[in-house]
Amino acid sequence: MIKSKVKSVPKKLHVKTGDMVVVVSGRSKDAAEKPGDKDKVGKVLRVMRSTGKVIVEGVNVRKKFIKPNQMNPQGEVVEKEMPIFASKVMLWDEKAKKGTRVRKEFKNDKKVRISVVSGKEI
Repeated sequence: MIKSKVKSVPKKLHVKTGDMVVVVSGRSKDAAEKPGDKDKVGKVLRVMRSTGKVIVEGVNVRKKFIKPNQMNPQGEVVEKEMPIFASKVMLWDEKAKKGTRVRKEFKNDKKVRISVVSGKEI
């Protein structure tokens, strides 16, 4: 039997596909050797609830080398976004221009997400 590397996966995630998020953890963009993704803002492309990870546009980009074949005799290098843990991202508040937590309220019998920083609906 193979053990899972992820120790605990949350039942619910705080982000949804299409949300704008900011990366709050990891290596800084100003690092001399290898610049990281911290403080980058991007759109959530995909949410993987089973692993607790998200794919964010322009974050954690890796190069994948494709071998030459009949369809593509040259081969190629493709840049692809890889998943990161959802706990490393925070919702982006456009009005305040920074990351924010959310609280949930009912408006017209519908649950909406409210930014803690600005008090506006997300």
